[in-house]
This record gives sequence, C-alpha cells and structure tokens, in this order.
Amino acid sequence: MVTQGDKRAPGRAMLRAVGFKDEDFSKPIIGVASAWSNLTPCNMHLDTLARKAEEGVRRAGGFPLTFGTITVSDGIAMGTEAMKYSLVSREVIADSIEVVSSAERFDGVLAVGGCDKNMPGALMAMARLNIPSIFVYGGTIKPGRAGGRDVDIVSIFEAVGSFGTGKISREEFKEIECHACPGAGSCGGMYTANTMASAIEALGMSLPYSSSQDAESGEKKDSASQAGEALVGLIKKNIRPRNILVKKSFENAITLVMALGGSTNAVLHLMAIAKEAKVNLALGDFNRIGKRVPHLANLKPSGKYVMSDLNHGGGIPSVMKLLLDARLIHGDCLTVTGKTVAENLKDVPAISDRRIVRSLSDPFYPTAPMVVLRGNLAPEGAVAKIGGLKAFRHRGPARIFNSEEEALDAILRKKIRPNDVLAVRYEGPKGGPGMREILSVTGAIIGAGLGDSVALVTDGRFSGGSHGFVVGHVAPEAMDRGPIAALRDGDIVVIDAKQFSLDVELGAGEIKARLKKLKPYTPKITTGVLAKYSKLVRSAAEGAVTCE
Repeated sequence: MVTQGDKRAPGRAMLRAVGFKDEDFSKPIIGVASAWSNLTPCNMHLDTLARKAEEGVRRAGGFPLTFGTITVSDGIAMGTEAMKYSLVSREVIADSIEVVSSAERFDGVLAVGGCDKNMPGALMAMARLNIPSIFVYGGTIKPGRAGGRDVDIVSIFEAVGSFGTGKISREEFKEIECHACPGAGSCGGMYTANTMASAIEALGMSLPYSSSQDAESGEKKDSASQAGEALVGLIKKNIRPRNILVKKSFENAITLVMALGGSTNAVLHLMAIAKEAKVNLALGDFNRIGKRVPHLANLKPSGKYVMSDLNHGGGIPSVMKLLLDARLIHGDCLTVTGKTVAENLKDVPAISDRRIVRSLSDPFYPTAPMVVLRGNLAPEGAVAKIGGLKAFRHRGPARIFNSEEEALDAILRKKIRPNDVLAVRYEGPKGGPGMREILSVTGAIIGAGLGDSVALVTDGRFSGGSHGFVVGHVAPEAMDRGPIAALRDGDIVVIDAKQFSLDVELGAGEIKARLKKLKPYTPKITTGVLAKYSKLVRSAAEGAVTCE
C-alpha cells in the first residue's frame, strides 16, 4: 500500500531518506514501538533493546522503523495528583501505537516496554491492530542493599510510614532512599510490571524466559534480538495476535498470576486486553480459576524473593511447566514462537529452588492471592488482595476519606485505630479521575505497624507492591453514586474473602436514601486529557477501558 507502484514513488522517496534501498521495498516493514525515556529506571535502557530488536528484524529479512511511545513513572508520581495520569497513559500508549502502525501500514509491530502501563497498552494495541506482533519486556531491576538487607522501591514507600511514626531514624530512612533503585529495570518484586510481563509470556505474546530476565544482562539483549527474528517469522506464517489471544490463553495468564502472587492490576489489564481481542473475559473468571490455583511463589510483596531470584531458579517457563504438568494450564495454545505452550515447555526443567516456588502439595499459601468480592457495598464487584493474610474476615467501623491525601495524613498523624476500615473514595476511573494507585497509603499502613489490624476499601486501585487487607476497584465507584458514596464514619463494614463478600451493615432502603440526598458531584478537573478520560472511561468492573 505504501511502497508498490508508480503512484507510491513519493512514499518511496521519503523512505529512501531513512535508509531504504531498492531491494528493501519488497521486505516486511516492521514498526518498533519503543517506550524509551530517561525519566524512570524501568525504561532508561530500552533504546538499547530496541536496537537489538532492529538487528534481529534485519537479520531475518525485514526492515525496522522505530518510533516512540510514551511512559510515565508510577513510582515518581505515586502519592501525588500526578498519579491520576498513570492509568490514562495505558490508553494513550495503545492509541499511539495504533495510530503510527495504521498510518504507516506496518506489516508487523514489535513493542519494547518497561514500566507498568507500557505492557497492557502495547498488548491492547496489538489486539486492536491484529497484525503480527510481539512484545519485548525491558526486564527487572536488581535489588539494592541497605541496613544489611535487600531493598526495593516498596521498601522506601513503607519507610515513609516507619519514619513518620518514629520507628526508624532519619539516617536509616535516607539509606533506604539512596539504595532502593540501584540501576535500570522495572520494580523487582512480583509487582505490576513483573506481573504483566509474566502474564504476557503466559498469553503467548512474548518469547519464553523473556519476562523474568534482568534488565542489565546479556540474555535480555539476546532475547530482544531473537524477538525481532521471531516477528518476521510470524509475518511469513501469518500468525496474528487474535490467533494467540483466545479465551484459553487468558485462562493460562490468570492461572500464572495467581500462582505467582501477582498484582491486582492484572485484573484491570487482562480484561482490557481481552476486550480488544474480542474475548469474553469477566470478573467471575478470576474467582473460578483462583479457586483451584494456590499461591506458590515466595515473591515480594507477600514473600521474600524478587524476580531476579526466580530467573536464576528457572524463570517463568519452569513455573508454567509445573502448572502444565498439573493440568492447570492449557498446553494447546499457540504462541509467538509458532509453537504451542506445551511444545515450548517440552524440555524445560523443573524449578530448581523450592524456596522460591513451592510445590502444589506444599504451597506458599493455600489460597489464590486475590479474589473478587461482591455485596451491597460493591454490586458490580471489587478486588481484594489477600496474599499473606493471617485473617480473611474483617469487621470494623468505617473511617471516611474523600482522597488519598486525606487518608495518608490521618495515618501519619496517628489518627487511625486498630480495627478501622479506611474507606478512600472518589479515586475511581471517573471520579479521580484516573483511578490512582494508593501505594502511599498502603505503604504507610504497613510502615506504621497497622498492616494486621486495619483494612482498606477504595474505588481506586493498588500498586503491585501493596499488601495487607486491601480491597480496591469497588464498583460502581463513588462518582457513579455507588454505595461507597453513601458510607459515613462509624458504619460497620464487613469484608469476608472466604465468602467473596463486601458489605456495610445497612439496609437497602437506608443506602438508597443516603444516595438520594447526596449533592451532585463536581468534577475536580474539567479540561485536558483527564477530563476527556473521565467522560469516556467505563467501570473498573469492565477493565476501565475507553473503547466500546
């Protein structure tokens, strides 16, 4: 469409300026979408990986054209108004890859991403475009050291609460800050970036082993180059994303996320990718799968180890082999290797370190790390993170906060009492707008020593680094006059993860009467991308997508 025939001579003239020769016009043209930037350690090295991918494309007989897409740093934005832009960036990334790939009529697209929203954004675009595609993950950061122990980005968020409540000195606080992020790569535990990278490998949209490799390693560079070659092979075989992204592959991804103790953000992102792939994935699928998959991995935030440790122990394929042998994942799903999951795993050895990944007969925790809850406080659903909990039921009085900042201030001023249920509302997709991750609040709760004694309920969402008895994605959200908007201080909230329920001890009539008395909600932001997003975005129960 853009290179053949006399009428396309102007287009060929433009392409000659960027390096095309006569013989190149008959080659597959590959778009390499790079989320490189030096504003975050997650993405600061992606230019190197993009160039390695280009080498692989050229070696296999394609011609790469690299373009940029955006990223935002969740870790830097966290706890501020800037975090409202994080989930919005997922949609912008998807849209930008679609725009460039469609405008330039690429034969295939390879995306290189690191920070949390790069991955689902890229996969949403690939599913939407449905041209041969492959994803390259930037890789995980190595742990830092402070006070004789490994530390990471979540360590400093929790240190804010510890320092603010007098539990550590300023010197200890500063040491953690200075050593939490020692180099390039995404946050090291089974947080959102590593969760989604693992899920994408399980979906079949990235090469085996690529999701667990260290960012600063030779194997990561080699994998990027191999991905470029593999993409040209996908074009020759006409294997497209929707051949790979089927219901069974999403079930594989959910199963792996549950076994690894992954981030609750996987619920939002997998549902969004499925919607673009025309796959019917619902909240109920997560509970259905979670009921039969225990939490096997001893990985942060609910465990001890980080992704680098898992990589040295055999990587994601070794975990998938364990699940395949137990008939918990589907082996017949197609992948970007051109082979099935079972064929990819045929010669993969078992996990070599049972301290990191336990057996099915001796799981790290007997239950899945997250459950979907429903009840009179969340008629459309909510997502609870339960990995590592000592108790699965909490009943206590609500403490109402209409923003993340209000809740954090109360914790740091020691205004929270044991047994409280912090209800943080108007932080949903529409109301925030942007559905902020409230890691500053969950981190401060842990740092203040309240992790085992309080619960948190919000229409916002959580970082993959959050842990404790936390419930997010409450839908309908407060801005949509969901029941969470009717809560008052002192109302008794009951969270029961075993019964999959989230309720307030109020009658339906009382909730309805309170909602009727609410004043119309005045949007906090009325211009720009956030206002546009607030008008377009759908419920968290549908993945907080902006597409129909």
